Amino acid sequence: MSGRLATIRVRKYPGGFSRRHFIDQLAHGILVGGVVAPLWSVMAETGDASAAYPDELLSIDEYTRGSISTGDIIDAGNVGLVRELLDPIRYTQVSEMGRRLRILDTTTDFMQLSPWEYQEATLRNQGQARFDDDGNVVTAEGKPWIGGNPFPEPKTALEAVAAATLSWGRHDASLYMIAEDDFDDDGDHLYHYDVCWAELSPVARVVMDPKPYWPGHEDKLRYQSILFTAPNDIKGTSFLNIWDYDQNLFPDLYGYIPSFRRVRKYPTNQRFEPLIPGSTLYLSDAWATGDPYLTWGNYRVVGRGPWLAGVTRNWPGEDDDWRNPGVHGGDKGKTFLHTNVELVPEAVVVEAEPTHYPRAPVSRKRIWFDLRTGLPLSMVTF
Repeated sequence: MSGRLATIRVRKYPGGFSRRHFIDQLAHGILVGGVVAPLWSVMAETGDASAAYPDELLSIDEYTRGSISTGDIIDAGNVGLVRELLDPIRYTQVSEMGRRLRILDTTTDFMQLSPWEYQEATLRNQGQARFDDDGNVVTAEGKPWIGGNPFPEPKTALEAVAAATLSWGRHDASLYMIAEDDFDDDGDHLYHYDVCWAELSPVARVVMDPKPYWPGHEDKLRYQSILFTAPNDIKGTSFLNIWDYDQNLFPDLYGYIPSFRRVRKYPTNQRFEPLIPGSTLYLSDAWATGDPYLTWGNYRVVGRGPWLAGVTRNWPGEDDDWRNPGVHGGDKGKTFLHTNVELVPEAVVVEAEPTHYPRAPVSRKRIWFDLRTGLPLSMVTF
């Protein structure tokens, strides 16, 4: 007689283990990352997040039991398999509007998840942050923050939002080139803009000298500007946001309109209005934390678990036409950019309300944060 030997793989963490863990942690108000080991300790020791999670949270193949694999496209035919990994807006876009998302493998290298200088500062300054009596993040000595994530292991929803607000792009200085195209509900193209978006941090500097503060500007959190370079009828239009370090104060917003040849100071409530025709992006939306965090309130954690998000590898720099990664979807086939997403092992979901904006057109916002980095992954306003 002949026979065959079967190999049986015993799963150390059976299906549903992670879901039960997240439910238990959420019920007890615990935000410390990691499922099978403390996340921050694992990343600090190994430089990789893998040892903190079971296989089902590190691979879309494992999570869906092979129904969706790395390299596959999520579309209307299979999006139901990952509905719990998408916010309701993206789910509607995929299921009803023809949007497609390409799945990449999960990034676990600590230094690939944020700028390495910022990550090193986070390790170096860990444990030195606190809130002062006014609710601002300060060092143990009561000075402005000195760089990196002040709360890499957030204990509250406010800590998660404060960390993201203090440094949007996680560089001392950033300049982004943006091509914005606006469409109507029927998928028809309405406007095109070429935009420069710049950020400069006077505090918490980790690369630029002098550091950690720009002398004479320690009372400011950031200088942020927007400049439109096309089309010609709007070319030269620009806006400047000056943020106080005190998060109880509203930023100063200045705008320059070339046709009037003058600088105008805008009221704070225009943070919830588009700056240009056709756009649906508000200053309040920037990095999901576009307002001082103490001008919002009633912060609370409302969810926790894995998530699908564009984390890395979405800029087609190797292509000659790197400005255009390709479009698809919508009634005219050009509503959405081609986008890569990957399985984020653990996200925490925070809600907040615009308590200091009586005329705000939104009642609340919901933000999904990557617990490995504290970076916002998605935001939905209601």
